[in-house]
Amino acid sequence: MAQAQSMGKRYIKAFFKGFFVAVPVTVTFLDRVACVARVEGASMQPSLNPGGPQASDVVLLNHWSIRNYDVQRGDIVSLV
Repeated sequence: MAQAQSMGKRYIKAFFKGFFVAVPVTVTFLDRVACVARVEGASMQPSLNPGGPQASDVVLLNHWSIRNYDVQRGDIVSLV
């Protein structure tokens, strides 16, 4: 019984240690490098949402290129 409680405490401790490392790393990655966004509506047709206004596409937004001013003609830029 005592050994089972010890294993449970170790599991919980390892979980929280991993959680408190993974959350800041993930938030930093999504803020600085890239994130996933959903494009809805007819504003980007026919490049995105070729199925009509009811369809939606999932895109990867590259924050790294914007920070390095590596935007070229023909690139799609998303503004919030």
